[in-house]
Amino acid sequence: MEGRAAEDVFKDFRARRAGLIKALTTDVRKFYDKCNPAEENLCLYGLPNGSWEVNLPVDEVPPELPEPALGINFARDGMPEENWVSLIAVHSDSWLISVAFYFGARFSFDKNERMKLFKMINDLPTIYEVVTGKAKQSKDQSANSGRSKSSGVKARQSESQTKASKRSPPPPPAKEEMESGDDDEEGEDEEGEGEVCGVCGDNDDGGDEFWIWCDTCERWFHGRCVKITPARAEHIKHYKCPSCCNTNKKQRA
Repeated sequence: MEGRAAEDVFKDFRARRAGLIKALTTDVRKFYDKCNPAEENLCLYGLPNGSWEVNLPVDEVPPELPEPALGINFARDGMPEENWVSLIAVHSDSWLISVAFYFGARFSFDKNERMKLFKMINDLPTIYEVVTGKAKQSKDQSANSGRSKSSGVKARQSESQTKASKRSPPPPPAKEEMESGDDDEEGEDEEGEGEVCGVCGDNDDGGDEFWIWCDTCERWFHGRCVKITPARAEHIKHYKCPSCCNTNKKQRA
């Protein structure tokens, strides 16, 4: 890096960001092919010259710069390509911020310099917003901010309800009150038979454990059983369980 001012760090940030955006948009087919799950842990790097590369992490411990997300290739075939690219975009945003503020700490930026750097970064849309098209949507929403706000609230509520349906299995159906004592006992036996995890076979106990719905085989799974966290699920529009993914691979073979 030529200088040590906030503008110099931002120039580096912007160049690396341009390379990452290129990898995840115009060069996405080339990027996809380079992320072979059969390879070792791979990382996506944005370079100061505006290009990108997929490579193994550096051997230095600690590294000269913060390292990007490790093992991006392993998740490539475990989810829809669009969701995989979006997830890498989120991690790339985090990496860019860490690199920029690493330089800020290294160059002894004071509070004003850090604020100046953050403001310049924050004025740009994130990689995730660019890759998913949310950057354009954000501009459109700003232009139409004076229009019907209530409809926007309803849309967000509808989206929240849709996401919530993926997060937790539905409760068991309510039982009608039975008049006879025998019928009451039978109703109690049937009560609590919630959804069953497609991997471990355990029932939903009504707790707060995270579940996810497979859109292909239409079954519920514990997040821990299929190694999906709530944060990762936020970026999955159409989830396929491991069994359905393996079935698709066999059919292609």
